[in-house]
Amino acid sequence: MTDVECDVAVVGAGPVGLALASLLGRRGHRVVVLERRPRPYPLPRAVHFDDETARVLAEAGVGEAVRAHGEPASVYEWRNADGRCLLRFDWSGTGPSGWPTATMFHQPDLERALLAAAGAHESVTVLTGHTVTDLDAGEDGVILLVDAPDGPTRVRAAWVVGCDGANSLVRDRMGTPVTDLGYFYDWLVVDVVPHVHRPWDPTNVQVCDPARPTTAVSGGPGRRRWEFMRLPGESAAELGDEATAWRLLAPWDVTPETAVLERHAVYTFQARLADRWREGRLLIAGDAAHLMPPFAGQGMCSGIRDAANLAWKLDLVLGGVVDPALLDTYQVERRAHVQHAIAMSVELGKVICVADAEAAAQRDAFMLAHDADPARVLPPIPPSTLTGGVVGRDAAGAGVLSPQPLLTLDGRTGPLDDLVGQAVVVAATVDPREVLSDDQAARLEALGAVLLYVADGVLVPPGHVGVVIRPDHYAFGAAETRVALVEVVADLLARLPRPVALETR
Repeated sequence: MTDVECDVAVVGAGPVGLALASLLGRRGHRVVVLERRPRPYPLPRAVHFDDETARVLAEAGVGEAVRAHGEPASVYEWRNADGRCLLRFDWSGTGPSGWPTATMFHQPDLERALLAAAGAHESVTVLTGHTVTDLDAGEDGVILLVDAPDGPTRVRAAWVVGCDGANSLVRDRMGTPVTDLGYFYDWLVVDVVPHVHRPWDPTNVQVCDPARPTTAVSGGPGRRRWEFMRLPGESAAELGDEATAWRLLAPWDVTPETAVLERHAVYTFQARLADRWREGRLLIAGDAAHLMPPFAGQGMCSGIRDAANLAWKLDLVLGGVVDPALLDTYQVERRAHVQHAIAMSVELGKVICVADAEAAAQRDAFMLAHDADPARVLPPIPPSTLTGGVVGRDAAGAGVLSPQPLLTLDGRTGPLDDLVGQAVVVAATVDPREVLSDDQAARLEALGAVLLYVADGVLVPPGHVGVVIRPDHYAFGAAETRVALVEVVADLLARLPRPVALETR
């Protein structure tokens, strides 16, 4: 039996697992990715990500691929059966994270880029055709038993992250229940490649027709995606037939003569949430931890946020500068965040998946009376901020995603992330080195923090002198005065405790 040792074993080489591997590889950690498939999955699944996700993907080494294979979206409309606009989401321009607000993409292209980026790190090994059959988690590490092409393999890891999908083996071995949030709708998902490019107006549209709720969006450059809801009395087998796919595409002038049918399959859109995301040295992320309907386009985005959250925490734990208890904040932060995304997706689905003509007419009348404004029509949903974990106590802006401005630092000009990397950032309109104590400065240095003396209006909120930002770009908190900045940094350091062995020296 072959033995392999690593710091982190990532089970699953989808976008979440590969992004996590690259983020850890950038920090020099030994990572082994175990993927049961011998080669990347060839068919598209997710087709959308937001600017925050693009920012993390760029940090994972695929920024150029995002630009090359992504198609920025400008608008997403909901229309009724008569073609009247019920809702209009403005996706134009650049988001606060420094990337297009919304990007449509072809997932196999992204996964190939992520695979290459992960493999480019000397400390990262991606093993395809390797199926994890069991694992044994102890206090000091985890042993994974793997069926490999050349025989049984044993992988010894300090930590294991299950990015192995809805039927996660890692989650199963953790023994964590999954809460079903009671949302089930079957949809036929159809991906096509048109022979000739043609404009679509709007490019991305949700047709709220009770006779057949339908989604028609970009599938990335040169591709289109349709989704058709299964109607009452219609079988999944009937809906999944190829002839049905072509019949439903025909009103859109898409035929076997004008396009290639790349994929058609019936999927059950669900809302599910794992109860526990960490059990000792085992963690889960992505679909292993949560599932949601696709109506908000946040499924893969949520998984990439999981990877960003875990990467910086595992980095500090593996570096021996922070106690492993920090990893308990992963679930505290991400589960609540994902609950927000699921709630938003389900609420959108309730509006979309109306198959009763009378109910649809009432919905349409209400929405048309409010000028297609999402803020006036959709149910109020709490803002997507971090409310627990490593966030400042009573600090302004705590838990809010920070923007990515262009900066000039040491003669170099570029986006913030390109200049400072993935680090704790203390930015202030006064020199932080003159404000913080020597002990604070030394502790921040051990954490790999970057101290920035910035101009007014750069990173720091108006009316404040400084802000502390986490490596995943969420603000720990802002300070109005020098004294308050010292207090915010002290609060951060208290929430990133040294390992017990270091504290007792």
